[in-house]
Amino acid sequence: MAKQTALRLPDPVVAAMRAELATAAERVVDTVIREVPSYSEPFRGRMGRNIETAVALALGGFLDMASTRAGVGPGSRVESVFEAAYALGRGEARSGRSMDALAAAYRVGARTAWHELSVTAVEAGLGAAELAQFAEFVFDYIDQLSAASVSGHADELSTSGRVRERHLERLADGILAGLDPELLLGLAERADWIPPATLTAVLTPESVSGTVRTLVDARTLRASSEAPGLEDRSDLAVLLVPDLSERARRSLVQALADREAVVGPSRSWAGAVSSYRRALRALQLRTPGGPVDSADLLVPLVVTADADALADLRHRVLAPMAGLRPSTVEKLVETLRAWLLHQGRRDDIAAALFVHPQTIRYRVGRLRELYGERLADPQFVAEATIALALGTEPH
Repeated sequence: MAKQTALRLPDPVVAAMRAELATAAERVVDTVIREVPSYSEPFRGRMGRNIETAVALALGGFLDMASTRAGVGPGSRVESVFEAAYALGRGEARSGRSMDALAAAYRVGARTAWHELSVTAVEAGLGAAELAQFAEFVFDYIDQLSAASVSGHADELSTSGRVRERHLERLADGILAGLDPELLLGLAERADWIPPATLTAVLTPESVSGTVRTLVDARTLRASSEAPGLEDRSDLAVLLVPDLSERARRSLVQALADREAVVGPSRSWAGAVSSYRRALRALQLRTPGGPVDSADLLVPLVVTADADALADLRHRVLAPMAGLRPSTVEKLVETLRAWLLHQGRRDDIAAALFVHPQTIRYRVGRLRELYGERLADPQFVAEATIALALGTEPH
């Protein structure tokens, strides 16, 4: 039930705004589509037109409350609008969407509606004092609609919606456990979840996981707090995002800003455990300072796939330096790595290491003494490049 208000707008102002309701509703929907990704597809086409009608009715109910001619009691249009908001919240829960997306839509809608209606109100002669009261009234009305939707969402989740959430969580856990595709299909059917072509594992701070879900496909799955490999990281949530495009992937990484987060590769939905495993390894390799796309860590991921094998390879490559002083080994390893990366170009090596070319000439000569013809052997070059790919310190 809507709260009563002391605001009563002049009839000409109300009439002017009523004439702009259709345009305002269209702009509200357009803005929500643009700014709330979860609704970018559901609000298009025929559904979009239906939503525009619903928004226009909601704004009409608002004007009823602000008019001297309309009441807000049982059976009024205002009462119907609040009943619709409650039903919308229940519908969102049934669709598997959290309230985060709907709350974001309400915020965007309130901002856009205020802009559209305030311009019209001022043009119709509304004074500054009344305009300030009008603004408070607009946002209070939207808050009431949002609260009605929250109530509907909560009521739905307390019954069938909560059951579906559990089914969706079990499906996510089954994917991360690498269950047989047939078993996963059964879990998907039980959860009333239509499998996408691909899923992408995203590790994100628990504190922003709800916000992240508003930025991606509404079918996004969330694993339980017992995801394998994260038993000691209760601060991280695991999301499985459907059909993440390259553009959406970049936007997601940017949106995570300075958070500790990892985006895995896209994999077939039933085989998305491999995306999760990649994300886990990337989490270990990432450096502090922000989110990381695992695609940017392919070299270290490959090179460190078998840590013991890498250590053995480094030992073999650096064997000719055994017995030299540690400080000498450090400089020669640094030079050998630069020599490999710059294909023997001394000036480039000197510039990379910030030393004089004559120093590089001496060090390369020392390497030739130690390695001889092996420096020209493609097999050795390949082994040394891999062995020294992640740094210059000897193992």
